Amino acid sequence: MGAAVVVTVDGETSLPHAVPVEPGDALVMATSGSSGKQKGVVLSHAAVAASAAATSRRLDVNASDHWLACLPLSHVGGLSVLTRALHTGTRLTVHDGFDADAVDHSDATLVSLVATAVARIDPTRFRVIVLGGSRPPAQRPVNTIATYGMTETGSGVVYDRRPLEGVEVRVVDGELQLRCPMLLRCYRDGSDPRTRDGWFPTGDLGAVDDEGLVSVHGRKGDLIITGGENVWPEPVEAVLREHPGVADVAVGATADEEWGQLVTAYVVPVDRERPPTLAELRALVKERLAVFNAPRRVVIIGEVPRTTLNKVKRSELPSNSV
Repeated sequence: MGAAVVVTVDGETSLPHAVPVEPGDALVMATSGSSGKQKGVVLSHAAVAASAAATSRRLDVNASDHWLACLPLSHVGGLSVLTRALHTGTRLTVHDGFDADAVDHSDATLVSLVATAVARIDPTRFRVIVLGGSRPPAQRPVNTIATYGMTETGSGVVYDRRPLEGVEVRVVDGELQLRCPMLLRCYRDGSDPRTRDGWFPTGDLGAVDDEGLVSVHGRKGDLIITGGENVWPEPVEAVLREHPGVADVAVGATADEEWGQLVTAYVVPVDRERPPTLAELRALVKERLAVFNAPRRVVIIGEVPRTTLNKVKRSELPSNSV
């Protein structure tokens, strides 16, 4: 992404083809790549400061608080913990990755985690847990705040469905668009995804109700249209994980002449010799969701491709069993 130098514990290495940044630029952060090829996002010092200030106000951060950073710093959800602490002067501890025992023995009051990590710790020891990554579980600790945002917005900009101060949200043709001081300046290749009047099309479908509360349905490219019905993968995945024979699962679409697309469950079985059957999985989904959500195809896989923040890389799901 045009970096000039790689810095490691062993020293610095210069790189060819370095691309300079503009005055005022603070950092270049790679997107997660959950929906395809990663992009370099250029965030200015002003954008980083705006994000840190708005999130700290919403969380009522005070002098007695203490941030714990244990998510990968190569993602904006992890790095933003550092920038918040630096901007506000809040005490900060950085762990070398997530370790449940180390997190449980921290004296921090604030932490940013993904849902799978929350399930492995004692959440009651924190004042607030900022929850990012994939869609939050239906049942979660009362001290968690579910956030919505992306690398292009410098971290979360909607907290428990309410936009942060200075964040505007609108819906255009079903797609959520954002306008706020936290937005990227451009991508690393110089392209600017914003509209002429400064709105950023997120690529997510959603809605804003009369009270200004934001609902996020999912990525436009993730929507499965089967027999004229719309199916979102994540609610189906949540149900399928309840099956005792499912170790992990992702839901995607495969083309079909009759239905247009088939709801397809990519299953990592607990026992590869006895994987769950299509009939079992369909019956389970029908108990919880409308019948058209039930998978019509099962593909057995060895591992669900995920980002380091546990988002499913649907573009990397195989088309055949392995």
